[in-house]
Amino acid sequence: MAVSLALPRLRPDQWAIIRHPATTKFICAGRRMGKTLMCSAAALGTVAAGGSVAWVAPTYKNAAAFWRGVERITMQLDRRQIVVKSRADKILELSNGGMLSVYSDASGNSDGMRGEAFDLVILDEAARIRPETYYDVVLPTLADRGGSLIAPSTPKGKNWFYDEYMRGLADMNEMASFHAPTNVNPLPLIQKAFYAAKARVSERTYQEEWLAEFQDDGGTVFRNVRACILDSAPVYDPGHRYVMGVDWAQSYDYTVLVIFDATTNQMVDIDRFNQISWDVQRSRLKVMADRWKVDMILAELNSIGGPNVEALQREGLPVQGFTTTSASKAELIQALALAFEQQAIGLLDYPPLIHELNRFEMERLAGGSWRYGAPQGSHDDTVIALALAWWAALRYVYLPVMVW
Repeated sequence: MAVSLALPRLRPDQWAIIRHPATTKFICAGRRMGKTLMCSAAALGTVAAGGSVAWVAPTYKNAAAFWRGVERITMQLDRRQIVVKSRADKILELSNGGMLSVYSDASGNSDGMRGEAFDLVILDEAARIRPETYYDVVLPTLADRGGSLIAPSTPKGKNWFYDEYMRGLADMNEMASFHAPTNVNPLPLIQKAFYAAKARVSERTYQEEWLAEFQDDGGTVFRNVRACILDSAPVYDPGHRYVMGVDWAQSYDYTVLVIFDATTNQMVDIDRFNQISWDVQRSRLKVMADRWKVDMILAELNSIGGPNVEALQREGLPVQGFTTTSASKAELIQALALAFEQQAIGLLDYPPLIHELNRFEMERLAGGSWRYGAPQGSHDDTVIALALAWWAALRYVYLPVMVW
């Protein structure tokens, strides 16, 4: 039996997040955007309907504002509807079976969740919670009931929260991610604080805490990625020259095709796929090349690339091979990094590509050279395809005779 509670009134943007059908939601939020109020409504609404909820915070102090709201809202209930309400333990149990428990990750209290089953878990300030708490403790508690998770947080570098947020952007079905900077809150005082903060805090702090933008942790290769993202996808112009970059794969990694407008230095299209035969891959490449009437295709030549390049050349496509060595890859990546540094490149807002660009790193080897690539267990296929397309665009414009 449901218990009637007067829950906080949400803004349309907050309501859209709560009502989104995804069962796992990551919210990259600026300070004071209203995430505690929004998640409080979701948590108490679930409890009022008889569900079991866990609110996990980095420390009990982080959960203080939420618990004050719980006490204020539950004051409207008849005493007979409250079985347990403990300020010390931060536990609420209603007569309809609805339960709410607050856990602190810092104190190790979150381990008390093991063996429990929840309909909803709120992972407050998720970026500041240990990854093992999320993966090893929280996720199993949702399995029995097919429960949901809401994880709001201001970003903290590019840790596990960043990885999961990017996964949600690429999925947006069972898992979804939302970006909510401080200024989505229309309250005049919040708007005033948002604009005043820019003159009072460091650029990194402003971008991370107010704009809710993930910042590099250091060691990353590409700067100004977000500044290079286009407002909209370009359309075909018969007066422009188009080139394609191709990075091959078949099973674990992805084959990626990137189309570049060599006239405007803008990325115009991308395709990414795996688990399909080489014949089908070449067919998809040909369709894409025909659609954009490409003048040059630069494809990785190593191992599996060689036979594919030869097959495409036999079909009459303008394909050239690129042999990847440590030296040639370094030159390829450095050219792309310079384009981002100078903001000379236009980029499609394609989440897997943005994710890989931000994660791509360099490591100095014992001999003094650099190794470029994705972190272990991650992909860099879209980065390599983009770099090949950019290399082709530069060479196509400036060299009348192509020699690779």
